Formats: sequence, C-alpha cells, structure tokens
Amino acid sequence: MAEIRDRFAGTVSGKIYLWLAVFIFGLANPVVRKLTELGTQYPVEGRNPISLCNVLFVGNLCALPVLFAVYRSDWTPGNLGRLSRRELSLLLIVALLAGALAPALIFQALSLAMVSSVLFVSRIETPLLLALSVWLYGERLNRYQSIGALMCFVGALVPLLLPSGGVPTFSMAEDLWSFGMGEGFAALAAVASAVATILSKNSLAAVPPGIYLVVRSALGAVIFFFVALVLYGPEHFQDAFSPVLWQWMLLYGAVIVALGQLLWFSGLKRAAILDASLISSFIPAIGTVGAYFLLGEVPDGIQYFSGTLVIAGLLLSQWGSRQPQAASSPEMLEPIGGFKGM
Repeated sequence: MAEIRDRFAGTVSGKIYLWLAVFIFGLANPVVRKLTELGTQYPVEGRNPISLCNVLFVGNLCALPVLFAVYRSDWTPGNLGRLSRRELSLLLIVALLAGALAPALIFQALSLAMVSSVLFVSRIETPLLLALSVWLYGERLNRYQSIGALMCFVGALVPLLLPSGGVPTFSMAEDLWSFGMGEGFAALAAVASAVATILSKNSLAAVPPGIYLVVRSALGAVIFFFVALVLYGPEHFQDAFSPVLWQWMLLYGAVIVALGQLLWFSGLKRAAILDASLISSFIPAIGTVGAYFLLGEVPDGIQYFSGTLVIAGLLLSQWGSRQPQAASSPEMLEPIGGFKGM
C-alpha cells in the first residue's frame, strides 16, 4: 500500500493534493449535519441512529484501518522505540484536544447554530495560533500578519456576538442561555485545536505522520467514548451498531476522516508550506457553499460580513507570511481553516 501511495503521489502536484484535502475539509461540517438529518428518516425505536456522538465515535473507528493500512510502514519497532516518554504524553494531550474535545465541541455547535456561523467563528483559531507562536516561541509578525489576524478575530466575533437567528429578545431565561451557545462551542473548539496544533508543530515534529495520525484518531475515539459514558450513560451509544449508521460511517470515515488527512499530509510533502497555508484559507468559503447546496442554508447579512472579514484577514495574513521568516515543520502542520476530520 505504501509503495502504491508513493508511486502515485510522485506524479501528482502537491497543490492538487492540498486543494482536494481542503475541499473535503470544507464539506465536512455540512456533510455531518446532512447525515444527522438523514438519520431522522431511519429511527430506531424513536431514536436517531446517526447522532453526532455516534458519527464522531464510529467515524473514527472506520477511519483507523484506512490510516493504518496506508501508513503501516511507519509502524516499525525502530520508530516506536524512538518515541520518548514526553512525546507519548504529548500525543495523549493532542489526542484529547484535537481528537476528542475539538470535534465534540464542533459537533455540539453544529446542533445549535448554522454551519456557516460555526465555520467563521472557528476561524478564531488563526489569530490564536499566531498569538501562541509569538508568546511561546518568540516568532515575530509583520504588519500584514498582524492586521490579517485582527480582521480574522473581529470577523469571528461577529457571529459569536450576533448569532444565528438574529438578535434575541431575551424574553425568557432560556433565551439568554441559548444565545450564541453554538457559536460559543465553536470558539472553544478553536482554542482546543490551536493548542493542539502548537503542540504538534513544535513538540511532535519528529513523530512519523502515520503514528501521529493513527494514535490521535484512536486515542481520540477512546477518550471521547469513555467521557460520553460518564456524562450520558451507556445507553447513549445503544445505536452505535445500527446498520444504517455503519453503512454511512464506512464512507464518511474513509473519505472525510481518513482520505482528507492523507491528502493533506501528502500535499505538505510536495508543496511549499506557504501554499498550504494559503489554500487552507478557503475552507470556510467551501463549507458555506456546501451548506447552501446540501442544507439550503442561506447566509444572512451578519454572516456575509463575518465571512468577508475572515476570508480577507486570512488572505492578508497569508500574504504577510510570504515575507522571509522561519517556517514550521511541514509534516506536523495542521490545516488551518476548518474541520480536520477528527
């Protein structure tokens, strides 16, 4: 499998891989929402078998065999023996943040807010990444990066402060509680993802991609499963073996979770890191278009304004990144700009 992968990869431009990966990442959120809506047509004793929790857990399980088959050459005794105790601990932390917490928060956000709002609010990850890089590693930002990050931050705050459905009346206590909850979960997911990305880029760069991807997905699924058991009880996963769930998760896990990550990491090996960062800036726009065609979601004026600021800020920030400066390790760079597959 690895030989076929490398032979085929050598004939394809790295940018093509990245664009294909970004297309998959951009469609991930609307696809998840569409699958949960589809599940309501096949209830099991009145329950939706394609619940968000089942999608996250079973989707990861279905992706693992694909990831392991493609990257099994990374799983050698030598590679495993070189993993330090610190790297193993950081892998556990990254799995918790990026493999369990961030996807769970994004899925919860999708159940409460429009897909486009979730996409744009989650772009708060970009200025957070830049701020963490400056604070922790002393990286310097130029004028374009600083202005672009500020635009992303302001754009991401717009739907957070004025969430999907317009301005609430606050006529009831529940209205106040539900105000912006979906967008708030998306913002928390961005924080978790940003921290995981910083750890991956600067502390796990020596870990082979195959080990990193498989361990992150496997531990993420296991951690999420046990946390959900504690919070919701064992009955929460009673439909996890429903045939209708698995027939969709086999496709979802292989394409959205596994193939998206494989294309991304393959593209990073063959394209400039700045090109990868620029291409990933289009994930929110792709997701918004996907939400329109798959879900019939039409962005309102607030979301158009938010999206314009976010995309313009991302592009300006990437333009600033083309100024000479130290780049992060391409093997461990996460796709900044959208859902990463779990």
